Amino acid sequence: MKRHNFIGTVPLLIFSMFLFSCTPKSTLKPIHLKGQAQGTYYNMVYYDSLHRNLQPQVDSILKAFDQSVSLWVPHSILSRVNDNDTSVVLDANFIGNFKYSEEVSKATNGAFDMTVGPLVEAWGFGFESREKVGKHIVDSLLPLVGYQKIKIVDGKVIKADPRMQIDFNGIAQGYSDDVVGRFFDSLGIHNYLIDIGGEVKAKGQKPDGSYWRVGIEKPAADKDAPRILKAVIVLHNMSVATSGSYRKYYEENGIRYSHTIDPKTGYPVQHSLLSVSVLAKNTALADAYATAFMVMGYKKARSFVENHPGLQAMFIWSAKDKSFKTYATPGFKRLIIEKFN
Repeated sequence: MKRHNFIGTVPLLIFSMFLFSCTPKSTLKPIHLKGQAQGTYYNMVYYDSLHRNLQPQVDSILKAFDQSVSLWVPHSILSRVNDNDTSVVLDANFIGNFKYSEEVSKATNGAFDMTVGPLVEAWGFGFESREKVGKHIVDSLLPLVGYQKIKIVDGKVIKADPRMQIDFNGIAQGYSDDVVGRFFDSLGIHNYLIDIGGEVKAKGQKPDGSYWRVGIEKPAADKDAPRILKAVIVLHNMSVATSGSYRKYYEENGIRYSHTIDPKTGYPVQHSLLSVSVLAKNTALADAYATAFMVMGYKKARSFVENHPGLQAMFIWSAKDKSFKTYATPGFKRLIIEKFN
């Protein structure tokens, strides 16, 4: 899961219920939940005819989720799997993240890879201080990367090499949206917007019949620049996740290193794609594909989306003259209700 406070960034998607909603004429009032989870924030809003405040239950669900798939919880299921604890019992959250990770890895030919963690850490986007990464370090770690080298067999994780590590950073945050959404659904709540760290899941609508609105941030020149919107989209029974490189990077000797690591080369990507927002049927897939597309780059990712009708996307990249260029697939473009320069 994305630990936003580690690298000083905030979500790329801007939760917009508070910015764009109108006061509904209905007496049914929105219920807002706010809190902290996965090293970042969450904002949720839903309409419930029983007027239930579900904050304690949501906090409990997200805490249990961390106990399953967080790298920052020492005795989480994920941490124990990475420590080769053979007694650990996998739960539904772990297995779900694993299976979706496999699905997206196969579909993208390894652009998304849940075993890339050792390289991410070596390049300075994990726990430890950044090393002087050279070819010898990358070459030593590449054999530990490869989603094909790790399986679940009879409820146990089997690794080709016990030094391999699983990292659900590129999918878990989106998956947690879906977990909370299923909880709301189980209670008969079918009109809600869930935002966990910028990955957004929308279902149903507001009492006035309008759909949910979400703002997408414009790429900034540097990670400390003010945040402004590039577009506002309307969502209905859909999820959107954004991945970008313009706030997650470091500079050394005049070179900017993105936090996005190519699992095949072992090096940070250095192409011109600044951000991509992905629409999908659930937030786990939107999150994982957004991560994969940042590895693939604009041309390959656009070609992929155009051949997968279940996905829609908006790409923003830097032209040679340093201006921003934007392309939205037809399905994404139809949802844009406001654009900004």
